[in-house]
Amino acid sequence: MADNIYKDLKQLGGATVVPQSPDEAELERVENPQADVAYNVRFTAPEFTSLCPMTGQPDFAHLVIDYVPGQWLVESKSLKLYLTSFRNHGAFHEDCTVSIARRLVEFLEPQWLRIGGYWYPRGGIPIDVFWQTGEMPQGVWIPDQGVPGYRGRG
Repeated sequence: MADNIYKDLKQLGGATVVPQSPDEAELERVENPQADVAYNVRFTAPEFTSLCPMTGQPDFAHLVIDYVPGQWLVESKSLKLYLTSFRNHGAFHEDCTVSIARRLVEFLEPQWLRIGGYWYPRGGIPIDVFWQTGEMPQGVWIPDQGVPGYRGRG
């Protein structure tokens, strides 16, 4: 019964190749067996990388994604491969952060989602990017993202 929600997964449990771009990355989802309960799911990617679209130099970030699922859960290996695909992608910090959140919202249709993109400095200035779908839901424990300002990172 519960195993049936996993039958369509293609990436988990098998050999995979890192997609060359976010557009090529395939996110996968499974039905949420606890859809009647409002709860928070957190993914933390402390070693996220992308490329500066102007210089081609690497940019590094600590991403924190919180979402309150509805009918769907994102399969974590597909999310990891999607995030890893940004290593070859040139875009500004703001575009990377908001694009990730918007794709997840479109794909999962969560009750709520927020992302914190804590970018390490280039040129002496860290750029942190925050986006969410609306007001934080009532009655769901959503802890602080726990990433200190740049002075304490590293």
